[in-house]
Amino acid sequence: MRAGPPAVTIHGLEDGEMVLRLRRPVTLLSAPGAALYAGAGWWRALIATLRARHPDRVFTDVLDCADAPGRAAEALRAGQTRILFYPENPANVVAVQAMAEACGAEVWTARPEALDLAVRGADRKLAAWLAGPETSG
Repeated sequence: MRAGPPAVTIHGLEDGEMVLRLRRPVTLLSAPGAALYAGAGWWRALIATLRARHPDRVFTDVLDCADAPGRAAEALRAGQTRILFYPENPANVVAVQAMAEACGAEVWTARPEALDLAVRGADRKLAAWLAGPETSG
């Protein structure tokens, strides 16, 4: 059983719009390592646009920073309140968690189970995924 709202991996504005049109609580995840190739600025702008277009929707967002402490710090400085960060060096986790705590942010160290909208056919599974296991089986 999932803790919190179901997670969906989005890759751009169209994906985010598709998810939020269903009017269900959700966690929007960036693609794995998105902070490394798209950057925190892109993610923050994407989420700001989605929040402006859907002010009544309930959702959280998480930027995947992979194992890059510099990108994690950049995301936190940009105002990102939830990041995924999973380095091999435990000292890096401690340092990034300390930064996050100072910013009032959360560090997730493992990707939650998520529906990835880049996977063929995922759009057809989206409504059932967001409804949860009791109605998707």
